[in-house]
Amino acid sequence: MILLADSGSTKTDWCIVEESNTSVRKVSTKGINPFFQSEEEIGSELAASLLPQLPTDVFDAVYFYGAGCIGDKAAMVHRALSRHLRLPEGGVEVCTDMLAAARGLCGHKPGIACILGTGSNSCYYDGERIAANVSPLGFILGDEGSGACLGKLLVGDLLKNQLPQELKEKFLRQFGLKPEDIIDRVYRKPFPNRFLAGLSPFLAQNLELPCIRTLVLDSFKAFIRRNVMQYDYEHNQVHFAGSIAFHYREVLVEAAQATGIRLGNVLKSPMEGLIGYHRGG
Repeated sequence: MILLADSGSTKTDWCIVEESNTSVRKVSTKGINPFFQSEEEIGSELAASLLPQLPTDVFDAVYFYGAGCIGDKAAMVHRALSRHLRLPEGGVEVCTDMLAAARGLCGHKPGIACILGTGSNSCYYDGERIAANVSPLGFILGDEGSGACLGKLLVGDLLKNQLPQELKEKFLRQFGLKPEDIIDRVYRKPFPNRFLAGLSPFLAQNLELPCIRTLVLDSFKAFIRRNVMQYDYEHNQVHFAGSIAFHYREVLVEAAQATGIRLGNVLKSPMEGLIGYHRGG
């Protein structure tokens, strides 16, 4: 029995997979990101939120795919999992969420895999490993097309009076915010990326407005130009995973057509593909 985890900054999807059983059990916890959380905080989340939902703490292997899971940060997650779950020696593998998207979207075939969720990322996957990766740089310097970036663009335009006044009033009223609250949440409180991504549904609710649709479309085209087009996109399909890609698929298709990329799979989560990958499918 193995435990799979696909973790972004907002949410972690966990899946218990048994080789003898075609059905799987899925649970969710808050996002785990070692760039924003300490090892102790990660351990507390596992103990308080994950373990009570599991039928056992004994597994043959755990494959944890997560945002920020590189180098020493991956080691933090590895230690936290090893402390809270009973596993054989070498039974924990901690990888980036980018590899989860690549394996889940492409399986064992080459392609360009992208994430558009709270954050964004991309890679060229050769069917076995990530062969090239353009650094996403985070929501301040990059993360084009992500929920955090869309939220940042939205509040920036609203507070700079670049969008209609009635839309600004509607936004502040809907979220119960004042301009100073937004500044406080972005610059002084933890997880500003989650906060900004949480504002992005306002865009989906008002997508019929040309100014809103243009904001989303331009951000998707920027993601493609600044990331995807650095790979061999003329000879590979471009696949997407993540809530933003899934819910704004119509606009993503328009961005793909405008930039000349060949759109492949667009999934809300790579989990189904990961289940098949780790079952040997």
